[in-house]
Amino acid sequence: MSATPGTAATPGAPEIRPFTFEFPEAELEDLRARIKAARWPEKETVADQSQGPQLETMKELARYWASEYDWRKAEAKLKAVPHFITEIDGLDIHFIHVRSKHEDALPLIVTHGWPGSVVEQLKIIDPLTNPTAHGGSASDAFHLVIPSMPGYGFSGKPATTGWGPERIARAWGELMKRLGYTKYGAQGGDWGAIVTDLMGAQEPEGLIGIHTNMPKVIPAAIDAALAVGNPLPEGLSLSADEQAAVEQLDFVYRHVYYAYMMASRPQTLTGLVDSPVGLAAFLLDHDAASLALISRSFAGVAEGLTRDDVLDNITLFWLTNTAVSAARLYAENKTSFFGINGVKLPVAVSVFPDELYQAPKSWTEQAYPNLVHYNRLPKGGHFAAWEQPELLVDEVRAGFRTLR
Repeated sequence: MSATPGTAATPGAPEIRPFTFEFPEAELEDLRARIKAARWPEKETVADQSQGPQLETMKELARYWASEYDWRKAEAKLKAVPHFITEIDGLDIHFIHVRSKHEDALPLIVTHGWPGSVVEQLKIIDPLTNPTAHGGSASDAFHLVIPSMPGYGFSGKPATTGWGPERIARAWGELMKRLGYTKYGAQGGDWGAIVTDLMGAQEPEGLIGIHTNMPKVIPAAIDAALAVGNPLPEGLSLSADEQAAVEQLDFVYRHVYYAYMMASRPQTLTGLVDSPVGLAAFLLDHDAASLALISRSFAGVAEGLTRDDVLDNITLFWLTNTAVSAARLYAENKTSFFGINGVKLPVAVSVFPDELYQAPKSWTEQAYPNLVHYNRLPKGGHFAAWEQPELLVDEVRAGFRTLR
């Protein structure tokens, strides 16, 4: 049972307030003017994307963004769901809260990642809350809570250090308690997977299990070696799947330069809040598969993410001025991106082929002794809810089916 908007289910807790937003036309006109005034670099000196987003892609993105893209359509999609805000641990936390019409629905808190926002989850809201309209049964229904992480979207921007993923995980437990949910699940990808995994390790009251599409299963010795570019420990005997995962993670650790920059010098990224084209280029360059997918979308190939999908998210970053505040999460992080947290609760894992790495089932079973679901999907990448919502919805339903 959720709290009535404007009240708190937990006695003495800060109130839960309805949240509304509006961006004046003048801000959108300023955005378009800045895009049109962009100062461009020369073309890349290679024929691929090894130097980052290609000039052709960025120029087409800017042309479309300034002349054809309509933020008001994205705004309408966001406004079509209920928004709330509440203060937790001294910080305003924004969240979408959609209750299913099916009273036996399982509450589920879903967390986005970087460079994402609650825009990532919009496509999965109706299929999860209203399954009978999307090929599912009433027994698969969820009540959804989708928060904006601190420094992202409509949530508050921490003014002091300390808001790392462990603290966010604790705040999410408090949020679900405040909403009056005494039995619930958690789901996430990217940072959302890290926060969700930490929730699983913390075991807040009421959490019955988690679903992740970026599992944290890398054995400690292997993770420690790969993170600093050292050789693997001697004497390891790896299966073909494990060796493939090692090679994928080695590539990731050698190429996530954006993460190193945000982790060490987030304030150096001040230019991202001044140049929309600079912001877009930085947000596009998360991983090779996602960049390729997005580049194809701006070249006219319809698959996974559309041009509008991409620009909905980037425009929200711009309008909320959260490029640097979101980046600070990397500076706050003290945990491994892929290392084991010791989760004992039930865990469901979905492995998408274009994820940063494909988690071997052997490592997944070792990391999660209470593994209730493991599946490798035929397509999809790092932003599963955004790219392949139908597949992720099926996975979330299957993952929690035995836990209700």
